[in-house]
Amino acid sequence: MKKNVKLQSFITIGMLSSISFLLMLFNFPIPPFPAFLEVDFSDMPALLAAITMGPVAGILVELFKNVLDWIFSGTPTGVPVGHIANFTTGILFILPVSFIFNRFKTINGLIGGLAVGTITMAVGMSLLNYAVFLPMYTYFLGMEPVVGDSLYKMIVAGILPFNIVKGILITVIMALLFTTMRKWIDHQRSMYLTK
Repeated sequence: MKKNVKLQSFITIGMLSSISFLLMLFNFPIPPFPAFLEVDFSDMPALLAAITMGPVAGILVELFKNVLDWIFSGTPTGVPVGHIANFTTGILFILPVSFIFNRFKTINGLIGGLAVGTITMAVGMSLLNYAVFLPMYTYFLGMEPVVGDSLYKMIVAGILPFNIVKGILITVIMALLFTTMRKWIDHQRSMYLTK
């Protein structure tokens, strides 16, 4: 019985990763944010994996979707900086949701987790873009580094509010999905998370 559940979990993670990869292809910018910041809904399958099978399943979906996108789409820098940033963004978002929802197991717990995940993602990615990802991008693209006031404005007026808007969009859609898929989610949790 345990072997069947384990095999089924691998199959489910593979399916959710594939859906996540496909959703990643349908990305779009949101004016007036910088054009390189694009919204996609590829974190939603990872969220479903995290709340039905646990945080490790969500992390694996985030990892596999980025590896697939890197293989099929490539990267302008030759180094998967964007994919590493996307993976980090996903982790910062789904982990708080998983832990808070697992504690409360209600729609309010889910929305609370999504709110905390949005804040964690927005603040975490602002700091990481400031210290790591934007310097890596400019270095690998051979561009002049963005520093001083320009970097501060890009973070405060671009990256921080963009991730808040992205989190709000995903929260609204995820709350609607949860209400329609509640029985399925409860069934998956009973199958994968029972001890």
